Amino acid sequence: MPLPSEYSLQDKVAVVTGGSNGIGAASVRALAQGGAKVAVGYYKGRERAEKLIGELPGTGHRAIHMHMEDSDTLRAAADEVRKTYGRADVLVNSAGFTKPIPHADLDALDDATFDAVMTANVRGVFATIRAMAPLMRETGDATIVNISSISGFTGGGSSIVYCASKGALDTMTLSLARALAPQIRVLCVSPAAVATDFVAGRGRPQLEKIAQGTPLNRVMEPEDVAQAVLACITHRGGQRAAFVSHLSPLAGRGKASYSAAFLAGAVNASAR
Repeated sequence: MPLPSEYSLQDKVAVVTGGSNGIGAASVRALAQGGAKVAVGYYKGRERAEKLIGELPGTGHRAIHMHMEDSDTLRAAADEVRKTYGRADVLVNSAGFTKPIPHADLDALDDATFDAVMTANVRGVFATIRAMAPLMRETGDATIVNISSISGFTGGGSSIVYCASKGALDTMTLSLARALAPQIRVLCVSPAAVATDFVAGRGRPQLEKIAQGTPLNRVMEPEDVAQAVLACITHRGGQRAAFVSHLSPLAGRGKASYSAAFLAGAVNASAR
């Protein structure tokens, strides 16, 4: 369904990391339906990315290799976006990694796993933003949405390091909102458990059990998160919301709620 004209993404360019699957793919679909040209970032899922592009409305979509552990590929991706589109209005950081490890089994969380999760979920996001920021600043009105998780502030999730990585991502989002305002707004969306294959071994029965603890008592789908992402980008309430620099909708808690909203003026003042 096309967006109302005041929320249209026509002539905008969006980049989505982890865009070939799960929340990333749902976000790609939502952005394309809104009128944006979408660069679908992938690591190993090129065929998935190309298949997804073939299903999207509009034209100008493109698959771009983006490896969150390799900053050189992220810089190359930013260069490719500049050469192809000449602009970047939206960046959705959806790529991530986890490994389910019982929290009480400290020995099972080895250094290699710890480093891999933190690299993909924190350093990789920062490196992507660092690479894309110069091009995004040129628009004067760009938006970054980081896909976080309620694990970042509940401490419950697939592993201790996953929770830690999302807590770090939330804090980094706040810092970047201050650093990049006013040309770029930085926001994060924090879902509860989502019906994707992101967590190995977690099937529908486990998701339905988790959903019983939420007000709506239903499993959250990737499309639900994508709508929250789209709301961050488009539904800004006119001129007043153009001053919102950081906003963290908590998806999957029955109704929209917000952990923080800072006005750009206040953010800039606190940074001085």
